[in-house]
Amino acid sequence: MELLSNTLRPSKLSEVIGQSHLVGEDKILSNMVKNKKIFSFILYGKPGIGKTSIANAIVNELGMKHRFLNATINNKKDFDIVIEEAKMNGEMIVIIDEIHRMNKDKQDLLLPYIESGLILLIGLTTSNPYHKINPAIRSRVQIFELHELTTEDIVLGLKRGCKNLEDIEIDQETLEYIATLSSGDFRSALNLLEVSYYSTKEDKKVSIDLVKAINSKPVFFHDKNEDGHYDVLSAFQKSIRGSDVDASLHYLARLIEAGDLDSIYRRMSVIAYEDIGLANPSIGPKVMAAIHASELVGLPEARIPLGVVVTEMALSPKSNSAYLAINAAINDIHIGNTGNVPNHIKTSSTTYKYPHDYKNDWVYQEYLPEPLKGKKYYHNKRNKVEDNMNKLYNEMKGGNE
Repeated sequence: MELLSNTLRPSKLSEVIGQSHLVGEDKILSNMVKNKKIFSFILYGKPGIGKTSIANAIVNELGMKHRFLNATINNKKDFDIVIEEAKMNGEMIVIIDEIHRMNKDKQDLLLPYIESGLILLIGLTTSNPYHKINPAIRSRVQIFELHELTTEDIVLGLKRGCKNLEDIEIDQETLEYIATLSSGDFRSALNLLEVSYYSTKEDKKVSIDLVKAINSKPVFFHDKNEDGHYDVLSAFQKSIRGSDVDASLHYLARLIEAGDLDSIYRRMSVIAYEDIGLANPSIGPKVMAAIHASELVGLPEARIPLGVVVTEMALSPKSNSAYLAINAAINDIHIGNTGNVPNHIKTSSTTYKYPHDYKNDWVYQEYLPEPLKGKKYYHNKRNKVEDNMNKLYNEMKGGNE
């Protein structure tokens, strides 16, 4: 028995769910098909939002010779066969799934034929092609980003799916609940609808309670090795940096649900020193304590110390003054702005002034190399801790300048 998601695969672009910026009246892809002229392009976006459906619809409407390949499954010999077939036909559409995983040998093989137009490439990927696709391929294709499907889009698609399920009983609320659980993944929504249907009694009634019994956990795109993962980590750091405690906890929860404790630990450690820094110097040790506690208890209990410390991080005052200071110092090293260590602080110096011999344990002397004399890397931010540290620093200098 064919899966519902395959049965509903669009045969023309007008049947595609969502993506109204690309398909529909006077839209890019629809106009290409209408004009019977297609160019190589890459479709990218999250799983289950229509990449394969659009590719299928295009080749079906154009009626052109085409082949499907997968960058990870199909080997170089498979690519050779497709190229030879294209030469015999004069032109061929080649749809390559997971194109971001295509190795250099396969890319080098395809490049001249994409450039000559013998092969019209439709690449499909969940990864941002600007980061993951070889520039040589990128320069020869157009790139189209697919948008996330709305709950309304998915409900519309589910209603189409219901027409293929004999005598199904399902109300609007249940359809919306399935759509919500899918988190924008139409294929996931269809699969859940189909499983629910075949899990019913003789009455074929699909209720929210039945759906919950099958799956009450929302789907979300989070591949540890792909853009979804880094997007969540980026949102996690930016939410803490922006002092939005609720958003910080939301993205922490997503990372916890993905079971990705290592990434949480590394990112929290960076945030503690990059974004909070001197405004709350105690946060670094607190982060390490929370990491230690999390490792000790494991999941699901690890969520508790992590939740506590992330809440404090979001609520903490912020300062990146030390982060900016070290970056500026390293930049001087990179551009060769250094100079020799001053003689009086070299190992063999006899003119070094030992600060502890002076009032307030401070004495004026130049520490920077001559070319950098007077250079300031650190500029304090206005917060209670740095204001207090600078006040004490100035008082210390004031006794001996």
